[in-house]
Amino acid sequence: MQILSASILDLNALRKLEKESFDQDAWPLFDLIAVLTFPDVVRYKAVEDGHMVGFVAGDPRPRDGWGWIATIAVDPRFQRRGIGTALLHMCESNLGVPRSRLTVRLSNTGAISLYEREGYQTIDIWKAYYNDGED
Repeated sequence: MQILSASILDLNALRKLEKESFDQDAWPLFDLIAVLTFPDVVRYKAVEDGHMVGFVAGDPRPRDGWGWIATIAVDPRFQRRGIGTALLHMCESNLGVPRSRLTVRLSNTGAISLYEREGYQTIDIWKAYYNDGED
């Protein structure tokens, strides 16, 4: 597995990955184009056998002293292999800020476990944040 910079050339692969990883929460096309083109966004893809199997994007917010992990996705067939952790580390180390924040569904226990292992803590719960009303 390789971790490489992602670009607009990865749009189709990212659309597929988003749908496979998040189904109802997959980002719309416009948001995917934005995350792949906005100049300050840190973005990486995990590639195995020529296929994108993971993606992460982060937004550095140096004035606030932290970065925002906008999305992290791993193809369900490749989860629990350290890809999410590797992508998270790569993004964090390239944001240029000492801390990061993110959101995660309360029902996504696998992701929550990963984030807790990496030192993330719950600081707030946004009620009905997701389209289906889940926190």
